[in-house]
Amino acid sequence: MKKILGKFIPLLLIVLFALPFFSGCAGGTQTPKLDPSNPVSLELWHYYNGPQKVAFDEMVAEFNDTVGLEKGIIVEAFNQGSTNDLLTKVVDAANKKVGAADVPDIFAAYSDTAYEIDQLGLVADLDPYFTEEELAEYVPSYIEEGRFDKEGSLKIFPIAKSTEVMMLNKTDWDKFAQATGAETDDLATIEGVTATAEKYYEWTDSLTETPDDGKTFFGRDAVANYIISGMQQLGSTIFDVTDGEVSFHLDENALRKLWDNYYVPYINGYFGAYGKFRSDDAKTGDLIALVCSTTGATYFPTEVTVNDNESYPIESITLPAPCFEGAERYSIQQGAGMVVTKSDAKTEYAAAEFLKWFTDAQRNLDFTVGSGYLPVKKSANDTELVKKTFEQTVEASTALKDAVLVSIDEVNSDILYTNKAFENGFNARNVLEYSLSDKAKADYEAISADIAGGTPRADAVAKYDTDENFSAWVSELTSSLEETQK
Repeated sequence: MKKILGKFIPLLLIVLFALPFFSGCAGGTQTPKLDPSNPVSLELWHYYNGPQKVAFDEMVAEFNDTVGLEKGIIVEAFNQGSTNDLLTKVVDAANKKVGAADVPDIFAAYSDTAYEIDQLGLVADLDPYFTEEELAEYVPSYIEEGRFDKEGSLKIFPIAKSTEVMMLNKTDWDKFAQATGAETDDLATIEGVTATAEKYYEWTDSLTETPDDGKTFFGRDAVANYIISGMQQLGSTIFDVTDGEVSFHLDENALRKLWDNYYVPYINGYFGAYGKFRSDDAKTGDLIALVCSTTGATYFPTEVTVNDNESYPIESITLPAPCFEGAERYSIQQGAGMVVTKSDAKTEYAAAEFLKWFTDAQRNLDFTVGSGYLPVKKSANDTELVKKTFEQTVEASTALKDAVLVSIDEVNSDILYTNKAFENGFNARNVLEYSLSDKAKADYEAISADIAGGTPRADAVAKYDTDENFSAWVSELTSSLEETQK
């Protein structure tokens, strides 16, 4: 008996010692005991600006004044500039760069940044703080995006997402449609957008006596998204990732489709990119249709500024992002999640409690309608519920309402896709972002110079619209992607 007691008593003491720190385990969730008189303070870094920042700050203040006050959790949120600024500051902090701040308790991050920080052993696994039933309430692909390590641990938690939509200047479209018979149904496919853009160029060219002065119809904010989702639609995964290791699949037939429906219409003047974002180009009237993120729709203009002295009001139409003809609809899944820095159980638990509170279905919808993002729980992605929330909250623009509602339909009906994280994934994505778009822009400018020098337009374009030029681009793309892994 003494021997048994001798073994049992130390174990009992360990259990008793642990009780003040953990109030118990319910449903597999760790629940450290918090003390409202000695609250846990959480520093959170994000990149939200404009309407998104206002909406986020309001939510954080509400948490601190209610549940946070009751439980003993204080969240201090700090904007760190753009997504790239935030990425740089987090990486510098993680690497203890001279002059850098300490790594925050929570920070917004895309999977590539989270992967890089996780390689340093600084990212907490959030699975211990959520039950299976709780996680089952979220859109599955949003949760899966956060499981990028070999163990499949939850390293990024979704709080708001977005996809892509097509925005159309209805006022100028109606004039074009009435004159040519064009229909918005033509814009459901990528091939249809290309054909419509050519028709728009020719129609606007016919309105003046000056030859070859047709206007650009369409542009894209994120060419990388076009390539990534387009390859999926065409049956090929460009970034094939297993356990953080990537292999590049550059199917030339699929790439040719992408080329023919971006590069070729671009060098012909049917597509274009002039300002920082395509909404800037819509505001100046340089194009009338674009694909942007759900949140980007909040910046679609309500008037076109022709010059310093002339402008006119416009209405907008929001449509689903086009996909390739006959292909299964893949819609891009984007939007940073929240990463919790590895620390102690109490701090990690407090962070998880804030994330649970923030993503409550109705509360998350309140943030959505104020920011243009999409809610992350399945129950919140309901069209009628979203409409009701818009009616009960602050006034929102028609463009924002329509973009969110169209995006909700895409979430519920399309296959949402984002590639898994891998080392130097950010650099590889940048290759996709600029390889095709930079070449298209440079060649368009060269063609324009040739035309200005007297070369007939058809001859100037034909010089670049060749199989050899396509093959050269594929070769350059391949070598640039491979270089990111060296």
